[in-house]
Amino acid sequence: MHKNLKVSISVGGKFHAFYLAKQLQDHNYLSQLITSYPVFEVEKSGISNDKVNSIIAKEIIARGYRKLPNFIKNKYNSQFYICNFYDRLAAKKLKESDIFVGWSSFSLHTLHKAKNFGALTVLERGSSHIQYQNDILMEEYEIHGIKTNPTHPQIVEKELEEYQIADYISTPSIFTKRSFVEKGFPPEKILHVPYGVDLKQFVKLPKEDNIFRVIHCGHVSIRKGCHYLLKSFFELNLPGAELWFVGNIEKEMTPFIEKYSHAKIRFFGALPQSELSWYYSQASVFVLFSIEEGLAMVQAQAMSCGLPVICSTNTGGEDLLEQGKSGFVVPIRDTYYLKEKILFLYENKNTCHDMGLYANMTIRSRFSWDDYGQNIIKQYKLILNEAKKDD
Repeated sequence: MHKNLKVSISVGGKFHAFYLAKQLQDHNYLSQLITSYPVFEVEKSGISNDKVNSIIAKEIIARGYRKLPNFIKNKYNSQFYICNFYDRLAAKKLKESDIFVGWSSFSLHTLHKAKNFGALTVLERGSSHIQYQNDILMEEYEIHGIKTNPTHPQIVEKELEEYQIADYISTPSIFTKRSFVEKGFPPEKILHVPYGVDLKQFVKLPKEDNIFRVIHCGHVSIRKGCHYLLKSFFELNLPGAELWFVGNIEKEMTPFIEKYSHAKIRFFGALPQSELSWYYSQASVFVLFSIEEGLAMVQAQAMSCGLPVICSTNTGGEDLLEQGKSGFVVPIRDTYYLKEKILFLYENKNTCHDMGLYANMTIRSRFSWDDYGQNIIKQYKLILNEAKKDD
């Protein structure tokens, strides 16, 4: 029925857009991918270069800005201007299609252009509602006496406009969908499709020792709740246990790292995706105690490598794991429950191992990128059918 379905995508960066584009291309539904990445980088994801429109100027400007001295970056927040710069150029490159999928913060002008073409519009929002996100992060920084504004005010304003213009919002988790519904967004206009994981890349490798090891992958930051994980592990002081952090360390974490410094706590910095399976496989449990995000893909990666997951309610993890079978979902900021679950797995290593096996089975049976592709394409066809009925 939808042999000629054509979907255009615009993303100011990469995110999971290249996986989406590859799935659409494999089903002959991809019309166009507009991205700030160069064509040769996009080709590595298996996407045909004749489908790609590159706005590399955005990446050059953004990466150049990050190299500026901190006093300039602290004075001038470039977030809105870079997003808007990309968006205006993307709108000029957009071609006609049945469905336009644009990434939030990068799509206001492109959404208008798509609607002028008569396309059905879908806004990809990988995190919670922008107002919920901004409010809870501001609250967290205030708890710790840190003065900052996590989101440019004009980005908040722009995203709210995007929410109103888009026909649908696509979210990856129950948590993100809930945040939109709580803000008054119609639930029937929300698509809910969890992300996948590369099952060939993230595989369980032999564990090379018997150390009980907790691992966190991703930015080491306030948003990721790493200060609570540090505190919890430090206070547990488990004999023979280690805590590993893999990811870039934000400067805001320095006081916490100094306060909870311990030989059992190690920081490895950012590592290539190709190396992560080994690090996951040396651990016993994966912990992500974020204050806010949409559906952190590191959780599925860790589960694919045979780890149970302990995550906060605000990570999207409840879409991936079954409580008590493949991990535990615990309230944000609640270090009592976080410590309780870490201690339980430490004291019950056979149960910990079995939960890891169940986690692996869950991901491999339901959360590949092919699964994601089938689910999101099904959603696109459904909303297109609905639009045709209304016509």
